[in-house]
Amino acid sequence: MKISRWTGLMVCFLGFSIQAMGQASSTYYLQEIKQELLKEWPKNRSINLVFHGHSVPAGYFKTTVVNTLGAYPYQVLKSLKEQYPLAVINIINTSIGGENAEKGAERFEQEVLSHRPDLIFIDYVLNDRGLGLERAKKAWEKMIQMAQSKGIKVILLSASPDQRVDVLDTKSVLDLHGQQVQELARVHQLGFVDSYERFRAQVKAGTPISEWMSQVNHPNEKGHALIAAEIMKYFK
Repeated sequence: MKISRWTGLMVCFLGFSIQAMGQASSTYYLQEIKQELLKEWPKNRSINLVFHGHSVPAGYFKTTVVNTLGAYPYQVLKSLKEQYPLAVINIINTSIGGENAEKGAERFEQEVLSHRPDLIFIDYVLNDRGLGLERAKKAWEKMIQMAQSKGIKVILLSASPDQRVDVLDTKSVLDLHGQQVQELARVHQLGFVDSYERFRAQVKAGTPISEWMSQVNHPNEKGHALIAAEIMKYFK
């Protein structure tokens, strides 16, 4: 009887702990996917990673040049292949330049979920400023709920910089949208990549933001590498 009661208490405690955890741990969130990436033929399978967002993940550098292989989705692929040489990994980019989260949500089912992704990255903060916080939140939640209904892992990203906004201003509109996305990650227990904070740290360390940018609102290859490095923390 004592064992049964103790077991019940442990189950309750673990359930409470899981609920309290909030934002997913970069160490454990992709554990199942990482195990799949380690499998070798003939036990392995294709792993589909979908990057959904605006011009930055789409690969636009200095408009209208699209540097696909220098953008963070393909920098992530390069790093993944170095770490998981036996894996078959598909990078699927559904991003569209100039798009915001509402537009992304409208085509989410047909153009994102149709690829049967194992993992979806969502990156819209930079273009959501025109929507405002409330409309942006509804669009992000719609995409999150559609993905979770299919049991698909999701990692949300904060903004990459816009040089017209002071990256050190923690009350800027980009920061407010980023904080909202981080809260969505906490509530829905998703992964979160704080790209904006990574750029801020570089500026605090003495490197001007222009060193990481190809134009006013698009990172250069070095800037994309900062984002890719943050994503790769989930695959270590």
